[in-house]
Amino acid sequence: MTLGSKLAWDDTVLPFQLDVSGIRGRVARLDGVLDQVLKQHAYPSVIEALVAETALLTALIGQTIKLRWKLSIQVRGKGAARLIATDYYGPGAEGEPARIRAYASYDADRLDPTASPFSQIGEGYFAVMLDQGEGMLPYQGFTPIAGGSLSACAESYFAQSEQIPTRFQLAFGESAEPGRPLHWRAGGVMLQHMPSVSGVAADQGSGEGGLLTHADILGGAESDNWNRANLLLDTVEELEMIGPSVTPADLLVRLFHEEGPRVFEAQPVRFGCSCSAEKVRNTMSIYSQKDIATMTTEAGVVTADCQFCGAHYELDPKTLGFEGTGAA
Repeated sequence: MTLGSKLAWDDTVLPFQLDVSGIRGRVARLDGVLDQVLKQHAYPSVIEALVAETALLTALIGQTIKLRWKLSIQVRGKGAARLIATDYYGPGAEGEPARIRAYASYDADRLDPTASPFSQIGEGYFAVMLDQGEGMLPYQGFTPIAGGSLSACAESYFAQSEQIPTRFQLAFGESAEPGRPLHWRAGGVMLQHMPSVSGVAADQGSGEGGLLTHADILGGAESDNWNRANLLLDTVEELEMIGPSVTPADLLVRLFHEEGPRVFEAQPVRFGCSCSAEKVRNTMSIYSQKDIATMTTEAGVVTADCQFCGAHYELDPKTLGFEGTGAA
């Protein structure tokens, strides 16, 4: 695919590489998929903004990993926003879209609509979890909530856990486009200094418990290249990232034309949930029939609702629990 190619850019992640700088990156645009994530719930605007930012980070990070199954981001705080959870499911086969789902848990009485969305989280942590499926050990990495934004938390995570200099520039909000109702759009750019070039000793900076920065990881020309790419990214405008008038490919030419931008195949992204009645049954298999009885409604069923997509399940209690005939 050439830089001049025209694609339907909404709900895609476009990988690219800056050949002169030894830097890789992603450009993401979320439109319909973000609307579907948010319309499952009537979130206050400050919570919608946190979900939008986390979903955008999830799309950018998820596309950088060769996934057999799922990458998750969880933001847990002691403030009004208790939990923001997102999942990115890699495509099942070549040409298929990746899938994203997300939800939030919050204390409505403690929300401050006049404060920034990030301040609603309070003290807590930003977690990245990687599950490659059956037979593979899951991975978890954590970093404290700090830096003024979730994108800053993600940058700290990569510096500490992966020792890869990483930069995010994001934009998101409600869009009023001609002929369309008010809806959410999001767009962003992710830069990473390529690991094959920026390798660092595993114990560098770890003994003192301090946070690594790109200056701790890179040196000489590598640091100069990284600084130059970041200065160029600083010139990006929000409307350029969100679109739809500027394509991601044209944006890369505008920002990095002297860095030799090279783009690869764009990855489509859709809303998708993995919940099912069978998974609910498996979850219930840890309970005894006595426990199941306490969950049974007057109508004689056990109900469950998916927090991600809102799906409602009504199950026969006789098939549930570790004594049930339907237990896994």
